[in-house]
Order: sequence, then structure tokens, then C-alpha cells
Amino acid sequence: MAAVASRTAGLLRLRAAGAERRWCGPRCAGLVQGFLPPGGEGAAQKRRVAHFTFQPDPESLQYGQTQKMNLFQSITSALDNSLAKDPTAVIFGEDVAFGGVFRCTVGLRDKYGKDRVFNTPLCEQGIVGFGIGIAVTGATAIAEIQFADYIFPAFDQIVNEAAKYRYRSGDLFNCGSLTIRAPWGCVGHGALYHSQSPEAFFAHCPGIKVVIPRSPFQAKGLLLSCIEDKNPCIFFEPKILYRAAVEQVPVEPYKIPLSQAEVIQEGSDVTLVAWGTQVHVIREVASMAREKLGVSCEIIDLRTIVPWDVDTVCKSVVKTGRLLISHEAPLTGGFASEISSTVQEECFLNLEAPISRVCGYDTPFPHIFEPFYIPDKWKCYDALRKMINY
Repeated sequence: MAAVASRTAGLLRLRAAGAERRWCGPRCAGLVQGFLPPGGEGAAQKRRVAHFTFQPDPESLQYGQTQKMNLFQSITSALDNSLAKDPTAVIFGEDVAFGGVFRCTVGLRDKYGKDRVFNTPLCEQGIVGFGIGIAVTGATAIAEIQFADYIFPAFDQIVNEAAKYRYRSGDLFNCGSLTIRAPWGCVGHGALYHSQSPEAFFAHCPGIKVVIPRSPFQAKGLLLSCIEDKNPCIFFEPKILYRAAVEQVPVEPYKIPLSQAEVIQEGSDVTLVAWGTQVHVIREVASMAREKLGVSCEIIDLRTIVPWDVDTVCKSVVKTGRLLISHEAPLTGGFASEISSTVQEECFLNLEAPISRVCGYDTPFPHIFEPFYIPDKWKCYDALRKMINY
């Protein structure tokens, strides 16, 4: 027994030592390398293997002075605006005090103090539970889960506590001032535990909102809307865009309404729906369809997954008669299924072809086979061509 106890104690010590290094070990080994600034080692290779080309939106001047930002800088700007405006706002999570593994909170602890920007233990359930408690007191809680892949230990806190707090109390109390941020989606080399897109898990849960931006401008406006919304929100950030996406972003705070999809490009023959990184993929597909097939595509960025904008999507499908939905998450049970079902019910007599879903495979997210797994422009284009020829 003594030998067993000694062996167990040794294993626990090794596990504890490993846990202390998790932020730069199994959780993000290789990922931080892939996010070095342009010109850094590995940056050129990262750009070569990208399966999309980021297309910035035209500069918006309606919110005042703009500044060139990438996506992680726009997140930092939004968090800075929130902390400056709301003295009750706090930011917490694994390693956020020194800027986080993706540098989204860099400089905020020095500016606002260690009582408002601070680290937590490596315990996602505890991070969200702590955030719920802060939000219930009326303060603004901004929690970071280091990767969306690691949000599942907090699933019970999100689904059974945060989402139901207002309902179960008859609106006597709530945790509506809770926002949960998490890096999301494929990255080129993330493999099983750094590439997942878990939005569909939370889309099945009434009481929370799920938001995914496509660009720095969208990210800042949508994140500020989530932080000020009166419901708990999950804000997934496409981590492959942290440095790949650069555009002009207003310096001052501004909000983009939740649950409103955006028609990025109007068209007459096919409706293409996506969110996050995949929006840039279907933009390329639309260009290919116009050049090769003479097909006019309407592109919609859903932006808010729940509650999603049914009216905008259905109005487009009534016009075009065809719908293609694409996301990185696996096909079965993905949110494309919900969109497809709703459109089939609402627009059945307007459909000229079966609705097409171009998604990830029903397998764990691979490492070296990621280029074969992701729903790239060629898969989407092939599905679009089949719809046109139906």
C-alpha cells in the first residue's frame, strides 16, 4: 500500500506540475508560434496554408475616427472601452492578467489594476460559476475561456445555471451581465483540442445568446453589444482571424445589434449563409460562381447564432429559391440543420432545389488532414454547382 501511495503521490505531483504549465503546454503548444506577428518565424508558412482570403469591409466613418486593427486588437479595444465606461466591469480567466495567450487583454491590468483584470485557476467550471456570481450582484462579468474546446467543463454552469437564472426566479434576479469569450474554430494546426466549433451545443439552450464575428470591425461592435446585453452571452472569436484579419476600426465604442444578420452582397440565384471565418470562404465561392457559371449569389453573415435572424434568411431564399449553408462544425446536429429545417418549413414552395449543407465531417477534428476536413471553397463551389444544375 505504501508503494501504491508513493506512486500515486508522484503522479499527482507530475500532473500538478503539468497543470501549472498548461497555458504554454498542451493547450497552446504550437498555436502561439502560429500567431507570431507578420515576419516572425512561421508566419509566412501560416499564411500559405490559409484556406481563405480575408476581405475587409469598406471603412465606416459613422462612429468617428478609425484606426488600423487586427481582430485581437479590436477585442482589446472593446474590453478597454467597457472597463473605462463601467466601473463594475471585471475581466478574468486563465492568464488574462498578462494579456492572455492571444494577447487580447494585453495592457489592461496595468491600466485598470489587478482587482479588475485578474487570473483564475485552470478550472472552466469555476470561471463561469464565479462569473455568474459576479453578474448576480449586478456587476459586469467578462469571462475568458482560453479555447472554445475547453468550455465543456463549464457546460453545466452555462446551461443549468446562467441560462436559467432569470426564468427560475420569475425575473426576481438574473446574471444577464455575464459575457463569456472564447477563441473558436480551425487555425491550421490546432488538431483535436484547439480547432472545435461548439456553437450548436449552446444553440439548443434557451436563455443565452451566441455570437460569432467575421472581422475586427464586427468583433468590436458585437462584443460591446454582448457586454451590455441583458442576457448572458457567449462570444466566440475566430482565432485564425486574430492576426490574419486587418481593417479600419473605430476607436470610440459603438454597438452592432444582436440577432440581426447582415446581407453582405445581394444576389438573385443562390443564398449563401455562413458565420465567422466561413463568411470569407463563401465570398470567394460567390466570386467563382459569378466568373465560371454566371450565377448571382446573395451572401448573408448570420453573426448571431441564437436567437438567429429567421426573417432575413427566409426573405433572401424566397427571392433566390436556393440555399447553401456552410460551417466548420460537423454536419450532423450542426446549426446548419436548424436553419435548413426552418427554411424548408417557411419557404417550401419557393425552393428550386434541395437545401445544401457544406460542413465539417462527423469525425474528431484532425491535425495533418485539416485541409481535407474543412469545408473549403472547392467543396462549397461543387455543392453550389449541383444546386444550379438540379
